Amino acid sequence: MSDYGKIWMDNIKINGIKVYAYHGALEAERVLGQFFIIDVTMYLDLRTASEDDNLNGTVHYGEAYELIEQIVKSEPVNLIEHLAGKVSMALFDRYDKILEMDVTVTKPSPPIDGHYEDVSITINRKREF
Repeated sequence: MSDYGKIWMDNIKINGIKVYAYHGALEAERVLGQFFIIDVTMYLDLRTASEDDNLNGTVHYGEAYELIEQIVKSEPVNLIEHLAGKVSMALFDRYDKILEMDVTVTKPSPPIDGHYEDVSITINRKREF
């Protein structure tokens, strides 16, 4: 059986990107800031890279990390949902090899009274053809 035309769904994960930034709907969050933790899973076909050992067949995860960090450090937004959307759009714009991705943004210390570990959201986006 031929592999011609088959799309492989491999993935690259960048986990635990920890960035201090000033996002949030509350004024105190924008003044004091806090850490945000970003996890990204990029789904793509890594068959060429796995066979040819060539960076052109994959996503340079060092560059992707720098792009994610730059976005999180940029202009504050109210919602971590919006921040995750900005990350996904930028990665899709930069890397046409990415077919789908999951972006999780975690606030380890949101301003909520109570006992909990953290608050996070995850978005899943697919490239539209």
